[in-house]
Amino acid sequence: MAFDYDLFVIGGGSGGVRAARVASETGAKVALAEEYRMGGTCVIRGCVPKKLMVFASEYSEHARDAADYGWDITAGAFDWSKFRPRMRAELDRLESIYRTNVGKAGVDVFDTRATVADPHTVALATGQTVTAKHILIATGGRPFLPSETPGIELAMTSNDVFLMDDLPKKILIVGGGYIACEFACIFNGLGVETTQFYRGAQILRGFDDEARGHLAELIRGRGVNLHVGTDVQRMEERDGGIWVKASDGSEDVYDKVLYATGRKPNTADLGLEEAGVKLGRWGQIEVDEYSQTSVPSIFAVGDVTDRVNLTPVAIREGAAFVETVFKGNPTTVDHKDIPSAIFTQPEYGAVGLTEEEAREQEEIEVYCAAFRPMQGSFIGREERVLFKLIVSRASRKVLGCHIIAPGAGELIQFAGVAVKMGATKEDFDRTVAVHPTMSEEIVLMKQPVRTA
Repeated sequence: MAFDYDLFVIGGGSGGVRAARVASETGAKVALAEEYRMGGTCVIRGCVPKKLMVFASEYSEHARDAADYGWDITAGAFDWSKFRPRMRAELDRLESIYRTNVGKAGVDVFDTRATVADPHTVALATGQTVTAKHILIATGGRPFLPSETPGIELAMTSNDVFLMDDLPKKILIVGGGYIACEFACIFNGLGVETTQFYRGAQILRGFDDEARGHLAELIRGRGVNLHVGTDVQRMEERDGGIWVKASDGSEDVYDKVLYATGRKPNTADLGLEEAGVKLGRWGQIEVDEYSQTSVPSIFAVGDVTDRVNLTPVAIREGAAFVETVFKGNPTTVDHKDIPSAIFTQPEYGAVGLTEEEAREQEEIEVYCAAFRPMQGSFIGREERVLFKLIVSRASRKVLGCHIIAPGAGELIQFAGVAVKMGATKEDFDRTVAVHPTMSEEIVLMKQPVRTA
């Protein structure tokens, strides 16, 4: 059977673009459809604009510290109207690069919504249908809003933050995951009166318990009004803002309410189940180790599969798909020991197992140090960084590394190499410290604080 394309990719995010470009470079005839903007969540409404806002939000603290270090500085107010157009221009530039790269590779781009009509047919919102030998779903995820909350239509999601015309003076952020915590720190750093509600007992469920508690205290210390065990009961438009009644009985009025209560795979109304593709409980596409779905001609990569929802993982999955399908080299992606960073203030970097996960697996030693780094202690700041290693008592391998400190996102990348290579605690001990740095503590912790 003759097909219009060898590969049709639905979704123009990082994973889909990488797969389309690399497949086209093998000589395959490739098309890609994207209904919004090329670059996907990460480039347009996720990692990139968020990190630019992180940078902007850190300058308020830098200004205060500079004054304590002797600089004659007048810390002015943050001007969203100056920052916003520069951020949008940067996103336009990056989107243009994505579009140019796929175009140079020979990929046909359709700027429209695409759905699956059958295992080899894609239907475009323009009314056109095309056939493909292989279809790759890379539609990512979407923010989740709890529809049962009265007044939920008044809330915004992380998708809306970067489109705001004005910066709110007072904001409520609902959620306790990394997106909620990052935005709480961002808005707080930009001078916005920031409150955060999380219905669970502690923020950052799934991360190391000790690190979660440490970071929660630091976030509060920076000025975020963090309430755990608290949720929104209802919201109403009132007094020129959004009136919120909380589950603890309190009530207040905010300029904006941002819900960051999780994301769901973006599979609604794509025609997947009708085509025979098996979906999981939350709408995720179920795939095997080669990213193949229950329909042999249809594959999926990235957040839409809900494996490890990180941009670099989606890119690797897209590249592995091409190796497997178009280069005849069956390739899987190793989802173990993937470093990650939460861009709170300070940052949290992690790789490997949490203490709780490791304890369930085997006997361990825990090495941990919390201390005031030189830069802050010199000017009287009480904030403590945290360095933590989880070590197997049997193999001596470092099973997990957790860092809460300024620049932890940069530090964990290098620690991730060591953990991935199977470095032992003795390998860390043999490494000479770089002095004076706060990161030298990672090779100076000699005695475990506890065993389990």
